[in-house]
Amino acid sequence: MKGHFFKPYCKCEGKKSKKCSCGAKWSYMVDIGIDPKTGKRRQKKKGGFKTKTEAQQAAAILIAELTQGEFIDESNLTFEEFANQWLEMYESTGKVKVSTVRVRKHEISRLLDYFAKLKLKDISRNKYQDALNGLKNRGYADNTLDGAHRTGRMIFKKAMEMELIKKDPSEFAHVPKTIKSVEELEQEDDIPNYLEKEELAVFLKTAKEHGLDRDYPIFMLLAYTGIRAGELCALKWSDIDFEEGSIKITKTYYNPKNNIKNYQLLTPKTKTARRTIDINQTVIEVLEELRSLQKKVKMRYRDTYHDEDFVFAKLDNYPGYPEFIKTIENRMRRLLKIAGLNTNLTPHSLRHTHTSLLAEAGVSLPQIMERLGHKDEDTTKNVYLHVTKEMKKEASQKFAKLMENL
Repeated sequence: MKGHFFKPYCKCEGKKSKKCSCGAKWSYMVDIGIDPKTGKRRQKKKGGFKTKTEAQQAAAILIAELTQGEFIDESNLTFEEFANQWLEMYESTGKVKVSTVRVRKHEISRLLDYFAKLKLKDISRNKYQDALNGLKNRGYADNTLDGAHRTGRMIFKKAMEMELIKKDPSEFAHVPKTIKSVEELEQEDDIPNYLEKEELAVFLKTAKEHGLDRDYPIFMLLAYTGIRAGELCALKWSDIDFEEGSIKITKTYYNPKNNIKNYQLLTPKTKTARRTIDINQTVIEVLEELRSLQKKVKMRYRDTYHDEDFVFAKLDNYPGYPEFIKTIENRMRRLLKIAGLNTNLTPHSLRHTHTSLLAEAGVSLPQIMERLGHKDEDTTKNVYLHVTKEMKKEASQKFAKLMENL
């Protein structure tokens, strides 16, 4: 394996004195193989060594890596260049939703503030950790930092897989978290992000008596099925089997810029999210009433109606187009205010509500997971499987009774 050692910037060359007095550093040049494109030999040069011995020792390590097949010729790509390449690869897998790609772009943009023009190989563990600390100091929330780190981990992992870098600077990084004081914890209100069954009854009664057009069927279906708002907006009449009493969930609505006409229908993010949900006769009757109303609207706007079979289609402005998720959120806030309930709740809270009431009714965890479209048991347990007040009281009563019998 050919190689040599030299001082590329020595100013003493040609002088009578054999001893170098200009302080030039030593470098090595080692053959690392053949360029498959040109057939010419490839060489690796590295300098900055104080002595020839140091250069020889570094070259020996390189030669050992070459001999053992462990050598990685680190890329000169900048973080920005590779992040863009990675994003294209990530998107081209066909396994991620458009909305997820959009999130990754945002997270990359935060990392670009620190790494954009740096070469991948020059980003050390300290620099990566400093970036996370910097984002924290700029006031970003814990969830934002988690997302940026998650994307950073994926990017550097792929760079390792492609042998563009030798070490993953994100491997041992930690995301700085906000630590709340005892006083802050004591002052926090433990506000549930779901409705108790009595509160749900009040909310639906309010939707029926004070709701705007379609409010009652919208919120009744969310509460009675546990589907997501995006799934509801994408729902078509062809997805509903009135005879069998079931709804097929096969798509979700995506419209980040809230442009009425430029919406997208995306496939669910997981296979388990594609599911069939049983509905009872009460829900069927409400949907049948909505369908009758929609037929009248179609006749009224027969020449301009956007007839793509949407269940929750707009009735007046842009008739036939699917409803915005944002509109559903605003309408729910209005109804919660009228009902005197927690106005911080969202349409997703009705999914939580549906799950907690299923649990109270004694429905098994696998059945709840199937109905919600979850593949991960922990997701259902940790995020959705709430215990209602009645269940808490029951647990307390059972314990008290047990102690009385001692």
